[in-house]
Amino acid sequence: MKKLPLVARSLSLLLVVFATLLLAACGNDKGKVEGVNMLYGSSSKVWKTAKQTDAAGDKVQQTAAQEDETLHIYANNTYTMTGATSSQQGKFMFDQAGKTLTMTPDGGTQSNTFTVETLTEKKLTLVGTTGAKLMLEAE
Repeated sequence: MKKLPLVARSLSLLLVVFATLLLAACGNDKGKVEGVNMLYGSSSKVWKTAKQTDAAGDKVQQTAAQEDETLHIYANNTYTMTGATSSQQGKFMFDQAGKTLTMTPDGGTQSNTFTVETLTEKKLTLVGTTGAKLMLEAE
């Protein structure tokens, strides 16, 4: 009879550990790249910077002006980046299979291509060519 409580406690502990691991695995969106409509929702979506890291993975401190910047992405493959004192518009192309997002400013000849590390309804993580990351959250 004394072994039953020990077995029951071990089983309970095992279930708690399993549930914790399952929740942790389900909560991590890194590497999950969903369809292009996650970029713009039904017609458009506003993204704000949540965090930025440099190529070494160190957090980059955001200025107040950078915290106010937004990225509007529209279903017609256009975007607008808006800051406190300026805005930039352009076109984008998303390659889901290649996990890349290419943005070309209007009137510009140079485009910027980012690796899309995460794209879900609420999260977008872009990785630049240097390895620096920009983590955005849907507003």
